[in-house]
Parts: sequence; C-alpha cells; structure tokens
Amino acid sequence: MLKTQDVDTALLEKYIEDSGLRTGFIINKLGISRQAFDKKRKGQISFRASEVYVLCSLLRIPDSEQPKIFCL
Repeated sequence: MLKTQDVDTALLEKYIEDSGLRTGFIINKLGISRQAFDKKRKGQISFRASEVYVLCSLLRIPDSEQPKIFCL
C-alpha cells in the first residue's frame, strides 16, 4: 500500500478531470465506496496497488507519468 504523502493529488485530479470519466464510473471500476475514493484522491488514505493499476488504465496515465503521481 502506498503512503498518502506519496501521492501527487493535484496531478491525479488533473488526469481525472481530463479523462472526462464520471466519478461514479471510476468508483465502480475500483470497487470502492464514494467516501473511500474521495479520501484517497485527497491523499487522506492510501491507494492499494491494484487500485493504482486500475486508475492508470482508466485514466490512460502514461508509464512515464505514473511515478510522478504515485511515487512508484
């Protein structure tokens, strides 16, 4: 699990916004609650590795950008 300080929430928010995907769709694909997603995207709790993989796929985050967002 990633530490919360290891997530660039501003850059993640940019990819979410630029994707045009609805939050409900992203949440459904992640299999988490809206409350959990909100806390994770604000950096209050950690993303699981499986959630990072799904987000990167859904949001089409290039491999070169993933370490900048998730400090992999």
